Amino acid sequence: MERTCIIVGASHAAAQLAPSLRQEGWQGRIIVVGDEAHLPYHRPPLSKAYLLGEKSSNDLLIRAEDAYGKLGIEFCLGERVVAIDRERKSVMLRDGASLAYDKLALCTGTRVRTVALPGAQLEGVHYLRGIADIDRIRRHVQPGGYAAIVGGGYIGLETAAVLRRLGMHVTVLEMAPRVLARVTAPEVSGFFERVHREEGVDIRTSVTVDRFEGDGHVKRIVLNDGTALPASLVVIGVGVVPNVELAQAAGLDVDNGIVVDECARTSDPDIVAAGDCTLHPSPYYGRIRLESVPNATEQAKAAAAALCGKDKPYRATPWFWSDQYDIKLQIAGLNTGYDQVVVRGTRDTGRSFSAFYLKEGRLLAVDCINRAQDFMLSKRVIAEAVPLDPACLADEAFSLKSLFETAQH
Repeated sequence: MERTCIIVGASHAAAQLAPSLRQEGWQGRIIVVGDEAHLPYHRPPLSKAYLLGEKSSNDLLIRAEDAYGKLGIEFCLGERVVAIDRERKSVMLRDGASLAYDKLALCTGTRVRTVALPGAQLEGVHYLRGIADIDRIRRHVQPGGYAAIVGGGYIGLETAAVLRRLGMHVTVLEMAPRVLARVTAPEVSGFFERVHREEGVDIRTSVTVDRFEGDGHVKRIVLNDGTALPASLVVIGVGVVPNVELAQAAGLDVDNGIVVDECARTSDPDIVAAGDCTLHPSPYYGRIRLESVPNATEQAKAAAAALCGKDKPYRATPWFWSDQYDIKLQIAGLNTGYDQVVVRGTRDTGRSFSAFYLKEGRLLAVDCINRAQDFMLSKRVIAEAVPLDPACLADEAFSLKSLFETAQH
């Protein structure tokens, strides 16, 4: 009897997991079920190159169709898994059909957090998650028109940067006292606020949206203090929620994500999970859930090995990036619990510096702005727990490379 592995979700994790299964020796069928009409595609360029019109949906594909064909990977697109029957080892599809599995992989990712504000259903009010969202947003881009971004996180700021390049007047509305408040130190938030203002974006912090107004199509946003701002295009970016409902209904352990071990196994030995939807152990930061492409890719490799009965624990240092204007922000590690920030370079002028996050003198994370070498070296410092003197980090004359030379002696 041929064995079958079903992968739920045609995500970044799925695009890696399916080919990795073959590499690990899986001989049977591999079926990927995805609710969008597209093969797995790169999501980070959506708010950048795709929105700008520099890339087509075909350019976004992680792998070409024939690459999957050569590996005998089947796709069931535009279809959704609505239930998992662990006893019968089958999944139920939205159209009522069921598929039997020997092994199951959950790569269900996240969905956008929505807002329940009056007028949120108006034409011109958008969320940003998939290709179809951007296609809708693009129809409402007008040079000289007014756009408002609700949420000053990475997605919000990246979208603001692109809409400015497309000639729109852009306002960013953030509830917190600063942009990127959940993810960076005040020093880094201040830098991004300065850059966006230099580029002509109106950044407003400590504000709350009350409602959207318009006649069929959005025309303005009204804030809680009564301020009304013109907006013919609104993009809401207030975070995401992990898609755990399928796993939860099937009785798997769930806790702000599908709970997995270091090999991506769930509480059912025949089911793995990988990507943004998982809560997994990290050797550096305890139990974490990450929303990042590198995490989805590396964890998927561990999951594929586990399905083939091999232990290849996933222990990568988390890393992320964001592109805004001429800025490449690269982040290594997670800064949760930091007690000191050391800045290397100048952040009040120019567009290049690094912010190191330390806890009790140990490097937890770093935000590198147009400093690729600082990023590469810091990633190693975190992974190898190399001891360092915070004063040296701030000194531009001090070579970060020398940290490894001293560590080796």
